[in-house]
Amino acid sequence: MRIWDVEPGVLCRRHLLGEHRELHAVWAVLTGDRHGYRRHPETLRWEGRLRALARRHELLVAEMRRRGFAHRSPLDMALATGQDVQTEFVDPPDRQLTLLRAKPCPCPMSADG
Repeated sequence: MRIWDVEPGVLCRRHLLGEHRELHAVWAVLTGDRHGYRRHPETLRWEGRLRALARRHELLVAEMRRRGFAHRSPLDMALATGQDVQTEFVDPPDRQLTLLRAKPCPCPMSADG
């Protein structure tokens, strides 16, 4: 499970769509009565930061649309509470770029992946 903290434009197709799917999973755990992944570090760092998570979702959706993908899974913005900036990281953004470069995909060399 990973929500990246880099510009969505550097993510390849696989990572962009995968992050979008995982963001919805984190959202469901934090806003619903879900227990799976409740203690996962990626979930824990978004506690009290649902506004920031909603902002990340907006960035992902904008990039998805830019690439021609349809988006049909809006978040319930009434649940977007707490801080609107993410300041906690599992890995800092510069390390995340290093991790992406090491993967066998076009991340982060190409915005079109």
